[in-house]
Amino acid sequence: MATTKPEEKQKETPLLDHLRELMYRIRRIAVSLVVAFSIFFAFGIREVTWNGYTFPVLYPDIFDSLSVQMTRLFIYDELPKSIKLLVINPFDPIFSSIYISLFLATFFAMPIIVREIWAFVSPGLYEREKKVIKWFLLPAFLLFGAGASFAYLVIIPFMLKFIILYVNQFGGAVAPTLGLRAFVNIIMTMLFVTGIAFEFPLVMDVLTYIGAVKASTWKKNWRWGILGSFIIAWIISPGTTGGVVETIIGIILSSLYVVGISGAYFIESRQRNKIQKEMRKLENTQRREE
Repeated sequence: MATTKPEEKQKETPLLDHLRELMYRIRRIAVSLVVAFSIFFAFGIREVTWNGYTFPVLYPDIFDSLSVQMTRLFIYDELPKSIKLLVINPFDPIFSSIYISLFLATFFAMPIIVREIWAFVSPGLYEREKKVIKWFLLPAFLLFGAGASFAYLVIIPFMLKFIILYVNQFGGAVAPTLGLRAFVNIIMTMLFVTGIAFEFPLVMDVLTYIGAVKASTWKKNWRWGILGSFIIAWIISPGTTGGVVETIIGIILSSLYVVGISGAYFIESRQRNKIQKEMRKLENTQRREE
């Protein structure tokens, strides 16, 4: 019995070390999110002139913070003039600023979040797994940005204009109005969900790279891929445009599915070329030894 206790301590010590490191990484992520959130929620931008030069600086101002300025940008850039925003709840402006601050804080703190997660996970990964993450990390950010931009430039304006056209059919009996909190919630939700949906081809290529799904399988099941694209479009769409936005999103996701198939074939061709090069090197070394 006495000999088993030191062995148990040796087994438990690495686990405790991992837990301590995990808590350390989580604290760093939490601090970065809190700092970024505080900046967007409680600081605004003021122009300061010094020695004839004008440059922007952060200035404490909760009533004209970066989140409030972003809300004004959404209103002037996205909201049609015929739709009037209403403050249904007295705290709606504060909640709207909180939503935007959380989104912006997560976005700008993402490099720190990724770095901390990578520092914790990378020691337990193989070199092949590390290469997969490094190669696909930048495309993941680009696809998310493309999806969020598509939602901001196409989906949300089209949805709001469609609502106006639909409301106008009732004549003057119905006024086109929208709550401030609901308006900001719609924008934040569409930006996030559409950005995630655009990761579709990247997931396909990762599965092909690790050998889970062949490129020929993606091509063979293209009908299911298109069906899944339209199902995803139906889930993430606002559902207020009579199927128009759903169809547009479905077509774009179907096109991304085709892009994913092309990327899967490209990955397989590179892997085959790499294997062939290694076989040639091995054959050359064997001939030299003979």
